Amino acid sequence: MSGPTDVRPTQPASTHPDGDASAATATAHRSPWLPPRPVIHLVWLAHRGIYRVTAGRRGLRPPTADGRFGMLRLRTRGRYSGRERSAILGYHADGPNLVTLAMNGWGDGEPAWWLNLRAHPDAVVDTKQGARPVRAREAVGEERERIWQRLHDDPAYGGNLDAYASLRSGVTAVVVLEPR
Repeated sequence: MSGPTDVRPTQPASTHPDGDASAATATAHRSPWLPPRPVIHLVWLAHRGIYRVTAGRRGLRPPTADGRFGMLRLRTRGRYSGRERSAILGYHADGPNLVTLAMNGWGDGEPAWWLNLRAHPDAVVDTKQGARPVRAREAVGEERERIWQRLHDDPAYGGNLDAYASLRSGVTAVVVLEPR
């Protein structure tokens, strides 16, 4: 039997997939609590339902001045079906760009919206300010490190972003949504 088709860069055993050895050591003893996967799934469905029932009047918000993430609706094209798909995501503004994490509720596997964007990077985001076309890409190198540190400081993670990321077996993509 052949190996996996999605080959990721290997990480040294002593380092965390999203950080360095010191981050892995610092977070090894502080595993964050998450609700069971079915509860996370129900919350996602409820959030999308609230957005739909209120015709978009509820469910989205801009990032706050204290650094807390905002909520946007991402509309992608299905990688197989070609149909419009949507997901509500947390995001931060990074200049003209919007950034988010492809974290799948801190579970393993890539979220469907990220797989769709990798196949078709052009998408539309709906924010409280309105809809805008974007092109998605993965942040790498210094840009990824800079954004990761900024997201690390989000009060929602309590300075514990590396511990949340350690719940996943692979690297969590930092996704940049650039205006088109």
